[in-house]
Amino acid sequence: MLAEDAERQIQDQVWKLEPSDRALALEAQAGLRDVVGPPDVREALPQIKRLEHLRETLAVLAISLARTHGRLAWFLSGALNALEPVLRWRALPADRGGTFGTVLPSPEEYTEAEDAVRRLQDALAHITAETSDLGSVRPDQQPDGV
Repeated sequence: MLAEDAERQIQDQVWKLEPSDRALALEAQAGLRDVVGPPDVREALPQIKRLEHLRETLAVLAISLARTHGRLAWFLSGALNALEPVLRWRALPADRGGTFGTVLPSPEEYTEAEDAVRRLQDALAHITAETSDLGSVRPDQQPDGV
């Protein structure tokens, strides 16, 4: 829903990305891509590494959030909020003592969180994509060199 709302705001020209917002969003997208990677690679990793990567995702988003304001900040804040359960996860068993409220997530929860990060990465790619003015070129016109 977060991505759909962002796309709608951009299409309705409620949210006009400034060049600095676009650059920061692209930087965040690249950071997410580097952290989560393709599904087949992540699912082969031990859970402790998967959790490490998901926590790095939160760091990428938090750093980006700290560097902006306005709608991009609100969007990133919503993404962090959606991924908040990862903060309570642990990958190690609790031999003795308390776990400070952390829980062992299921393999499905890891997959769901990683898929959510990929959707977020796709949303950032989509909302930062440069739009061209399609109305300025008639269908019968060909760009130079074509």
